[in-house]
Amino acid sequence: MSFFAVLFALLIEQLKPLPRDNWVHETLRSWVAWTGRNFDAGRPHHTWVVWCVSVLAPSLAVALLHLAIGYYSLLLALAFDVLMLYLTLGFRQFSHYFTDIRDALERGDENEARRLLAEWRHLDASELPRTEVLRHVIEHALLAAHRHVFGVFFWFVLLSALGLGPMGAVMYRMAEFSVRYWGYRQRTLDAPANDALLALSRRLFEFIDHVPARLTAFGFAVVGNFEEAVASWRRDGGLWQHPNEGVILAAAAGAVGVQLGGAAAPGVTPDRSKTFAAGSEAGMANAQGSTAGVPAQPGHLHSVVGLVWRSVILWMLLVALLTLANVLG
Repeated sequence: MSFFAVLFALLIEQLKPLPRDNWVHETLRSWVAWTGRNFDAGRPHHTWVVWCVSVLAPSLAVALLHLAIGYYSLLLALAFDVLMLYLTLGFRQFSHYFTDIRDALERGDENEARRLLAEWRHLDASELPRTEVLRHVIEHALLAAHRHVFGVFFWFVLLSALGLGPMGAVMYRMAEFSVRYWGYRQRTLDAPANDALLALSRRLFEFIDHVPARLTAFGFAVVGNFEEAVASWRRDGGLWQHPNEGVILAAAAGAVGVQLGGAAAPGVTPDRSKTFAAGSEAGMANAQGSTAGVPAQPGHLHSVVGLVWRSVILWMLLVALLTLANVLG
């Protein structure tokens, strides 16, 4: 049933995507802000309470709802899974920025591309040259594809196989959003935050994302240039501060043959400061090189889109085969 749930959710999302400023995002933001405001008293052990209430409570609630609905009707349980996946999984949750930036670069409007990149990532991109704009768009798009599609997909399939429905999808999305929210609140809003809460959220999300990140990288290698992707994965994964990001971006760079990483900008770490230059000095001491390949060009944007879609088809086919084997068995 997980195959059909993912398939229907992706089809509906393509036909009727959520708008850019949608109620789901606002609900998540309000929920995470409320849990932090009411359960975080500033002490280390309170961070676990906040994280459990923010992430695990909605996940368990969704699992119980799935079980309750499935007790009465499997079709209604499938519809519920599709709804949850529609809200947590999909390209359209981030692709509007990617598409708008690509269109601006194709028109030759680099200032508009920089403005959109800054709006997307909440950073100052006003001084970035064209090649760096392209590189950052590729890096952010690859990570967004992983976090909005592949990471949710893998956790949904795993826990759905255990009978827990969309619990995995909700857990992954809430864990990822918590890291993004507390990092954004501390970095961009200059608001007081519990550093221990941010550190715990990052550490737990890195643990949750460890296997999905490597499966995503493996998928990129299979549907791209396999030898170069694996070589880049092994050689260049350490260029990024966070290992999960490194394996995805290094494998994708080798699969497409594009140059990613480097000391000119801090890469795609969630804890970088407001400007690319400051982030390079503050948080990316290890990223003093870049992957092999040619500097980013507009054509690489189309190559990355093709790489991601081929990878989606690969994993969907594998899940379909597993579903068929389970039915026949």
